[in-house]
Amino acid sequence: MKVATFIEPGKMEVQDAPKPTIIKETDAIIKIIRACVCGSDLWWFRGISKRELNSHAGHEAIGIVEEVGSAVTAVKKGDFVIVPFTHGCGECPACKAGFDGDCTNRETGGNAGYQGEYLRFTNAHWALVKIPGKPSDYSEAMLNSLLSLADVMATGYHAAKTAEVSKGSTVVVIGDGAVGLCGIIGAKLLGAKRIIAMSKYKDRQKLACEFGATDIISERGEEAITKVMELTNNAGADAVLECVGTEMSVQTAIKICRPGAVIGRVGVPQKNDMNTSSLFWKNIGLRGGVASVTTYNREILLEAVLNGEIEPGKVFTQQFDLDDIQAAYEAMDKREAIKSLILIGRTN
Repeated sequence: MKVATFIEPGKMEVQDAPKPTIIKETDAIIKIIRACVCGSDLWWFRGISKRELNSHAGHEAIGIVEEVGSAVTAVKKGDFVIVPFTHGCGECPACKAGFDGDCTNRETGGNAGYQGEYLRFTNAHWALVKIPGKPSDYSEAMLNSLLSLADVMATGYHAAKTAEVSKGSTVVVIGDGAVGLCGIIGAKLLGAKRIIAMSKYKDRQKLACEFGATDIISERGEEAITKVMELTNNAGADAVLECVGTEMSVQTAIKICRPGAVIGRVGVPQKNDMNTSSLFWKNIGLRGGVASVTTYNREILLEAVLNGEIEPGKVFTQQFDLDDIQAAYEAMDKREAIKSLILIGRTN
């Protein structure tokens, strides 16, 4: 089978690899229909973080169940499914508490190879999310939105959920990548009245407004902080969605929160340490982390996509065939695409 492979920073290739097989009774083999490139993939593509050379890439997909292990009864061969990156078991304390992104029974190595023709999916007995019907029942736009539920939409919603966004609240979203844009959708789903998006790129500003942003701030640093305070009558935001991961973005979030607000942090941290003193003096909460993909899809997100309430698939602004995987990464690296869609298998 073909699979996207990380050769070295800045270089991706499509290579041949053996088709995966069932190893455990809780496994499934998925024939991938669509996958995509994540903003977090750019970290190792740019050489900012480490990744094993010649490893298979990708962690977001939709596909068809090809085969299941003996313990898998929730889905069967031929089912159309969302393939979450989280691989929750549904049985550990984390999963039962609604945090399947932190599943304690997640298998090492289970989160790779989604950008390929087939995938061995671990913890398939619980983590896969069945989509009604088959791929050919859906429009291209709907398929894109369903793909977003494998990670980016769930991660954006996680930022809003952990920030305790509620009806009538004022929310600031830091980050205008696909996750930040989906955070706007999440905040709107949870009833935010005012959503202030920090964005300096026109195409992303336009999409932010389509998704529900009421205000756009294009400034950065102290100018952005001043603008937020002006817009909120110096009160600060009720919730901040931090969707970048830099120290500057976290410090900005703290400065624009009202006392007692909560920051929902889903930007992967670029540093392991952080001074939390400023949180203490304003009674600000800092939450977030890895999204609960399966849980959120079952609770709200899949239905919201199927009934047309949300259209997160609009974050895919360019599409590529699997053989053009290098171009897919470069388009995001150069900010030519908000998020790159990868077409792999047939949808009929």
